[in-house]
Amino acid sequence: MSLRYYLDEAQNRWRKARFFKQADAILHTPVVTCASAGPMVLSMVHHRDVLTYLLAIKSFARALPPSKVVVVADPTITPDDRKVLQQHVPGIEIRDAAEFRRPGVPVGGTWERLMAIACLSQDHYVIQLDADTVTLADVSEVRECFVQNVSFTIGTGDLQLPVPVGAAARWARGMMKGLAQPHVQLLCEAQVCAAAAAGDERKHYVRGCSGFAGFARQAISEADVVALSERMQAVLGEAWSRWGTEQFSSNYLIANAPGAVVLPHPMYTTPNRMGPYTVFVHFIGSQRFTSDAYLMALRNHLTSARAS
Repeated sequence: MSLRYYLDEAQNRWRKARFFKQADAILHTPVVTCASAGPMVLSMVHHRDVLTYLLAIKSFARALPPSKVVVVADPTITPDDRKVLQQHVPGIEIRDAAEFRRPGVPVGGTWERLMAIACLSQDHYVIQLDADTVTLADVSEVRECFVQNVSFTIGTGDLQLPVPVGAAARWARGMMKGLAQPHVQLLCEAQVCAAAAAGDERKHYVRGCSGFAGFARQAISEADVVALSERMQAVLGEAWSRWGTEQFSSNYLIANAPGAVVLPHPMYTTPNRMGPYTVFVHFIGSQRFTSDAYLMALRNHLTSARAS
């Protein structure tokens, strides 16, 4: 590996250390206040994510107060973690991940999160909020989706709108050319028409991100998730248990929900594509500490929270 690689890694570690040195300050900001009418906000939280999750939920709740907050607790969550979450999010519902495991569906890789959404969205509009997100400003597009009861996903640089599954599969096969080991999401997308849609070319797919997604009431069911999983498992075998298959599934299910929308990009985006109109950022792992953007978002939230 080049000297540039090692220098970049050193800078990333330094930025990460600076971020977490200041992240404790989130424990001294106001608790989350829920509203009588609002979406349910659900997140899967790991022990290492507790502080960043509090930044995610507190910044989001300032823009769009939820009616209820649910955490699907990774097995690493400790009793002390639960106390911290309960202190900062009064009324929070903490559910163990194992509660949402089902036959025919992979274990781990955030699959329990998707199954929890399928279960809880029968009675609630559910917003899936990753622990590495920050809401910077008003999220009027998300509020409108909730009011209209339509599903949404955050867009990426590819396939900004839902497209027919046949076109999505052809796009994925083209992207895979020349790759010795394509990412599992591409493997799934290449089979989206044949397997996920069972050959029904009227179905759609969108290359969104499951890190921030809205699920309309009764838009999906547990049976939908299990059936999709079983169809893909039959084609992909062991690969279907890899990290990334849940994101593919979330994308497919949302793309086929009535009236589903893709949030405008780059208003809702990743740190490498932030601009002056960005209102929501998903600090995905590969880009989390490649700049000071995460630290700046933390500092801005702390300043505004203290002033309120």
